[in-house]
Amino acid sequence: MSHAHGTHAHGTHAHGPHEHGAPAHHPHEPTPHDSPDLSALQAEVLDLDAEVLASHIASLTDWLPLTAAPRHIVDLGAGTGAGTFALLARFPEAHVTAVDTSAPHLQRLREKACAAGLEGRVRTVQADLDAPAWPELGTPGLVWASASMHHMADPDQALRHVRELLAPEGLFALLELSGFPRFLPAGEEAALEERAHTASDRFHAEHVPHRGAEWGPKLTEAGFTIADERTLDVRIEAPENPAIARYALAGLTRLRTTVAETLSPDDLRALDTLIAPERLTERRDLTVRTTRRIWAARP
Repeated sequence: MSHAHGTHAHGTHAHGPHEHGAPAHHPHEPTPHDSPDLSALQAEVLDLDAEVLASHIASLTDWLPLTAAPRHIVDLGAGTGAGTFALLARFPEAHVTAVDTSAPHLQRLREKACAAGLEGRVRTVQADLDAPAWPELGTPGLVWASASMHHMADPDQALRHVRELLAPEGLFALLELSGFPRFLPAGEEAALEERAHTASDRFHAEHVPHRGAEWGPKLTEAGFTIADERTLDVRIEAPENPAIARYALAGLTRLRTTVAETLSPDDLRALDTLIAPERLTERRDLTVRTTRRIWAARP
């Protein structure tokens, strides 16, 4: 069964279930052994994130406290397009500018747009959002940043750029995750998964120090007014969606690359056994468990 619990900043229930992902849509994450193969794996994770959480992403686009339907949207850290395509579906008159540092991710996004007949409504821009000046992105009525702001070397600078970018009545939707999804059922497997995540958290604390930041005060300091806020706890059982097993395989394989040098040899061997594709993809006892937060802010 799928559950998604939303709360406003003051604890009342939000309307409907969650994202992606927002999230999703993350820029490329560093790993101890980065390679083109891992970049392809990252793209697969993003695509599966979009597929598994599609209804939740749609509910977030429905929730956005907009004063008018935007005609131009900027998706910052668009990845392979989870947010881009959800926003195109939600706002049929809008065009989206998808911005990311990864050329392969943007190429994948363009291919998907062409396949869906949406190429006329999508523009891709490859850009380093840590640069002192951003490329020309127009004056959007909505800026969407899902799991991307924590990758910025100077997120405060990036937030100021967003404020300057937005139309006067525009909205900034900032989505972040509390951590990567969990998949394994309770017991020793779940304990192993948590140990791997603990090792991954140590790695990311060094390489992605703004993950888990408190974005509300940062938005206020950058000159935004918070219009609304929502926390979403997502739980989706594997029988509801056959893509969950593939999502778990891709996500746990990516996790393994991050912790390969820090996890104990015994745990690494156990993890390798666990994520053998012929075993994991046949399982139906997996569950996607994740928490996302979204802030909607106006300049």
